[in-house]
Formats: sequence, structure tokens, C-alpha cells
Amino acid sequence: MAGEVNLNRLAVFVALVRAGSFTAAAEALGMTKAMVSQHIARLERELGVTLLLRSTRRMTLTEAGTAFHAACVRILDEAAAAIEQVGRNQEMPSGTLRLTATGDYGTAVVAPALAEFMRTHPQIQVDLSLTDHVSDLIAERFDLAIRMGRLRDSNLRSARLGGFRQLLVAAPAYLARHGGPRTLAELAGHDWVSLALLSSPLRWTFTAPDGSRRTVRMRQVAQANNVAAAHALVSHGAGISVLPDYLVTDDVREGRLVVVLAQYSLPECGIYAVYSGRQPPAKVRAFIDHMRAWLGTPDA
Repeated sequence: MAGEVNLNRLAVFVALVRAGSFTAAAEALGMTKAMVSQHIARLERELGVTLLLRSTRRMTLTEAGTAFHAACVRILDEAAAAIEQVGRNQEMPSGTLRLTATGDYGTAVVAPALAEFMRTHPQIQVDLSLTDHVSDLIAERFDLAIRMGRLRDSNLRSARLGGFRQLLVAAPAYLARHGGPRTLAELAGHDWVSLALLSSPLRWTFTAPDGSRRTVRMRQVAQANNVAAAHALVSHGAGISVLPDYLVTDDVREGRLVVVLAQYSLPECGIYAVYSGRQPPAKVRAFIDHMRAWLGTPDA
């Protein structure tokens, strides 16, 4: 049956027809004449048809052999083209780059970086999906994901793109009503907007200027299921929260938000490109390099 055919024999058959004799085919393939003959005999047995009529002086294709030869040439040409295309994709960025990121970081950083990337790589199309759940790159057919914070253990590979600071912020209107906390102990008594996505949204460990650390448990008055919603609540005076610097830097500079207890710091979080496979295609490598340049991150 056809499913039992050794496909490597197709190349031997095509090479034999091209060479015109078993001797010439053996020389072209780097095989012995007996090995070429054995491949053809086994191929005929696997197919259940006679492909060649042989005499002491000449070799002739049967009708079935002629039709099969034409099909084999087409199959091998298509295979060669596919191999060449894969090679080009590994060397030259092309095709559709499908990636995912969180809603807040994707909107604030990834989308602008992608727009510039598309201008410098016009041969690439982009498919950006923003979601706050951790996507399955393989099942959902993403080329890469931009992920924040500590990475989960997995078989995926990652490249660090940079990092961001976590800032304790509040709106001027909130501070006007409640006053700003002067100590971490006072912070624990203030209204807190928590982010439900975090594993411990009400417990935060701060580092003092002298290096000492203290964990504070907050008093929640509101929670949000994504960073953009928490940002909106804080901006409208609902309470104090920790928000990423990429989202609030402009707010702080323009006075819409105020950094609270600036003498204390929180751990910096990493930003990573996560992808599958040991050798990502050129489009993925190119975007990783572009993001590092966009964020001002030295090459790893």
C-alpha cells in the first residue's frame, strides 16, 4: 500500500530516470549500482507495480512508471521549495507576526513599538492580541508573548526585554480628602485599590533607604481585574495603589497622580518575550531586537 512506501526511494527513482542508467545513477547518488537496483526493486514491490522495463542494453519506463515519475518530480520540487522557504523565513523577517500581551502594557508600549517595527519591516504583517490571561502559545498559535513579572516554569524559551518599576500612587483629590501617609504604618490604614490578578494583592513588601524590608497589609476598598481599571479607579480618587511606571509616568509628571512614600521602593519587575522552539523564525528575532532597542535595553 502507498502508506507503506519508503519516500526516500522516490529521490532514487527520479535520479535514475534523470541519469538514464543504473551505473550513472549510482555515481550521481554516491551509492553502489546494486544499492540503486535494490531501492528500485523495493519501491516497485511497495507500490505493487512495475516502473521500469530493463534489458541488457536499455531501461524503459512503463506507462505507470512515466506517470509516477512525473508525480515524483512534482513532489520533490515542492519539498525543495518548502525547504527553501523555511530557510528564507529563518534568515529574512517575513509573514505574519502573531503576538499577545497584557491589555495595559500592550496598549501603552507594545502597540507603539509594533507600529515602528512595521515601518522598518514592511514585509511583515502583525496580529496583536491583548488579554490579561496567560495564553497557550502553542495551542493558540502565537509566535511570542510579552509577559511581565516572574515567569512560570515551562518548556517555553524567553528573552529579557527590560524591566519596570512599581510605584505607590494616589490622585491629588484623594490626598486632599484623606491626607498622605507619612509612614508605612499609616499606609495600612488608607483606602486601597487592589489588583485581583495578583497572588497577594493586599500584601506588599517595601524596602527602606537603609535596606531594611517591611511587609504591609492593606485595607481594600475596591478591586479591579486588570491594571487599566485599577489605574482608572486610582486616577478618580478611589484610593492608593501600586501601578507600573510605564502606565503612570506621564500622570506623575503632569500632576494627575502623586507618588506616595517615595523613599520606599518595591522590587523591579522583568519584561520578557516568551516563545516556543529552540530556533525562533527571523520575524521573532527581529521583533525581540526591536523591542530591546525601543526600551533601551542592552543586547543579552
